[in-house]
Amino acid sequence: MPLPLPALAERLPVAEIIDSLDGLLVTGSLSNLEPHHYGGVPSRPGTRHDPERDRTTLRLIPEAVAAGLPVFAICRGLQEMNVAYGGSLHQHVHEQPAFRRHHADEERPIDEQYGPAHIVHFTPAGELVRITGVREARVNSLHYQGVERLGAGLIVEAVADDGLIEAFRVDGAASFALAVQWHPEWRMLKDPVSRALFQSFGDACLRRSKE
Repeated sequence: MPLPLPALAERLPVAEIIDSLDGLLVTGSLSNLEPHHYGGVPSRPGTRHDPERDRTTLRLIPEAVAAGLPVFAICRGLQEMNVAYGGSLHQHVHEQPAFRRHHADEERPIDEQYGPAHIVHFTPAGELVRITGVREARVNSLHYQGVERLGAGLIVEAVADDGLIEAFRVDGAASFALAVQWHPEWRMLKDPVSRALFQSFGDACLRRSKE
């Protein structure tokens, strides 16, 4: 049963929530993490923020992983997981000399915005290779922010052609603890890699449930 969690920050009883769940899916969002959480410069005027979500997820994610709860983080979720483990973010990836544009044209139809945009290369012998059975995938790309400094204890699982980190896992996690920068939920049933990711997450949640 899908259960939306309210962004109640410090008022959320994290231990009780974790004990009642079989898995945690950290979704994407139109908002960005407030940069003071990772020592970044102040955001530009007009940047969307959700401070209550920040304070909720930055506490919830590492505690969930430590408790052995399966965690799957997507897009903003990846950025939250990275910051929760002490990492930092590029606020405008496309303005960095080493990287290309990773956001979609918001004037285009939704189908085009969420369509395949570029290749990501999976780490040899990594978890993504094990889960999907392939070494690369073509994914969509709808993010302005991206990983600058990888958080402590995180292992790279995929990179784009320009070297930007597109997926990572938590080293030594007792269960599924994976983050991806793209949106595998978009038309998931039509994409073998996306199906494999959600199947693996679902299997981990089922094991947790049986425990």
